[in-house]
Amino acid sequence: MTIRPLLPALFASLALSACAGLGGKSPTTAEAQLAPTKGSKAAGSVRFVDVDGGVRVEAIVSGLTPGGHGFHVHEKGDCSAPDAMSAGGHFNPTGKPHAHPDKADRHLGDMPMLMADAGGRASLTMVLKGLSISGDKGVVGRAVIVHAAPDDFVTQPTGNSGARVACGVVAAN
Repeated sequence: MTIRPLLPALFASLALSACAGLGGKSPTTAEAQLAPTKGSKAAGSVRFVDVDGGVRVEAIVSGLTPGGHGFHVHEKGDCSAPDAMSAGGHFNPTGKPHAHPDKADRHLGDMPMLMADAGGRASLTMVLKGLSISGDKGVVGRAVIVHAAPDDFVTQPTGNSGARVACGVVAAN
């Protein structure tokens, strides 16, 4: 008996076993662990939970300067560059302009501004419509970026949010 004819069946069996772990369904939660970029102390976590019509975002970040900080999902799940520029631009699969997340015409990756207290801590919980955990409009495999400056929600395409102070890649739970 040769093994070669059995290989396609073995690979098919392994693929089905991998899918069985999810019950054939898409993941319903995902998370990014934020790490500081070069020269920053910002760190934290961002959790995404599948809800009807979008995802609930739960963020906790520390090590920020007091005040507002731009906060976005970026197109590439790559935080390897010291300044996190490897994450690319805002996640924008629908080709819309940068805007406040309560606007219908916006980047899907546009999120509300993080507001850090006097101790440099910020938290945020809100639902973002139009996003999903996986798929074409999914956050899995993308990056979450915290910026040094407030987002003006007007300047194209970035909101004039300044340098990237923390980055984390979103992974399914």
